[in-house]
Amino acid sequence: MARVAVIGGGISGLGTALMLGRRGHTVTLFEQNARQAGEDLHRDFFHWDRPRVPQANHPHSFLAPVRTVLRTETPDVYLDLLARGAREYHDFDWFGEHPPHRAGDEDLVTLRTRRIVLEAALTAAVRREPTVEVRRGCRVSALAFEEGRTARVTGVQVGGDMHQADLVVDASGRRSPVPDWLTAAGCRPPVVDSHRTGIAYLCRWFRLRADGPRDPGRVKTGSAAPFALAGVFPSDNDTFAVSLVLSTGDPTRGALTDPAVFEAIARRFPATAAWLDLAPEPQTAVLAMAGLDNRWTSLVDGDGPVVRGLVNAGDSLVHTNPTLGHGVALGLLAAQHLATHVDQIAADPIGYHTWTAQVLRPWFDAQVTADRGNEQRLTESSPSSDRRAAALAACAFDDPVVMRARAQVRHLLQPADDAYSTDEVDRAVTDWLAAHPDFSPTHDGPTRDQWDALIEIGVRGR
Repeated sequence: MARVAVIGGGISGLGTALMLGRRGHTVTLFEQNARQAGEDLHRDFFHWDRPRVPQANHPHSFLAPVRTVLRTETPDVYLDLLARGAREYHDFDWFGEHPPHRAGDEDLVTLRTRRIVLEAALTAAVRREPTVEVRRGCRVSALAFEEGRTARVTGVQVGGDMHQADLVVDASGRRSPVPDWLTAAGCRPPVVDSHRTGIAYLCRWFRLRADGPRDPGRVKTGSAAPFALAGVFPSDNDTFAVSLVLSTGDPTRGALTDPAVFEAIARRFPATAAWLDLAPEPQTAVLAMAGLDNRWTSLVDGDGPVVRGLVNAGDSLVHTNPTLGHGVALGLLAAQHLATHVDQIAADPIGYHTWTAQVLRPWFDAQVTADRGNEQRLTESSPSSDRRAAALAACAFDDPVVMRARAQVRHLLQPADDAYSTDEVDRAVTDWLAAHPDFSPTHDGPTRDQWDALIEIGVRGR
């Protein structure tokens, strides 16, 4: 059995520690924040300042791998997650009646919940696990090395103490100090692939009134203007978030932090207007997030691993702009693989690095491609010129065959080229276009003139 030190107590760190501990390995998790999730979900979510986790209070939708990994590895955590208010949503629920079942359909499920609910469920489970020790309020300040042709990490330093480990897992997030520690120790530098995204997010949280309407009807969760996207995120315990996405270069971005302006704009998108019409109670100010990138940090280069005894996971390995919701899914998949193969990884990490490149890297590349397209479209305010691609997106909400393909891509089960290239999907889209001869790519959100007029009214009214 291995002795493992995990740096970072976020979702990836907690998941890695828990899955390792349940396989009998001795795990010590170091988290520099002394506070933990779970005592009061409302207070934890709305009143916990977490500058190192900027995405913590923004909306999440957990994709199929999150549900699959939890049900396989930690079924008690999954049941606890549901007991705390998380809700399952199957992509076929859009149709009311599901089509005849096919193998794999059971996995096309999103978990609708705030991030804090998953953190609380994992924290509670880790606290119960006898093989896992959690040291909160303990900041790892350095790594211990054993010299060799390729240096080996043998532990972590916390204050004046050195903690020995057979394997150290860096799950300290997108601002991980580990790459700097490696280069300072004379290791070859990690290989970093980083792509800045010019996309900004603004969101506001609401709660449905106990004595008010609760059903927005059959409405999509997303709407679009040529220069902005709007979405609603139904969540746990009667909460939901309204989100607006636009270019960081949009001159009106700052005005949207005014709740009145934000709501006036959100009401011009059908998806978000339907939920705001339920007269919910606002729970937050308008929360903004920008300055994001897609970053892949590899601890292997052309000469092999840059260090042994150390691997990275979660956002320390791969973090992506949240448009497609990949982050937690990729983090838990990595945690599961680590826990399953930890003895081999501790002896030689090359197998882990190969696995991440083969299994996780394609989704990082897909996010980079999607963000480039979104950034260009939001900046240029121009509709898609690809009529068939637009028809594919529209057809999914009329045809279960296309919805299944869309869901398989969305849930990281098949790459788009495979899911959409079947004869069955091609026939469905062709038939849909024949039934809609006047179809052309359009938007259901406001025009730029309408948007700017609402912004001007809001600014004058301050």
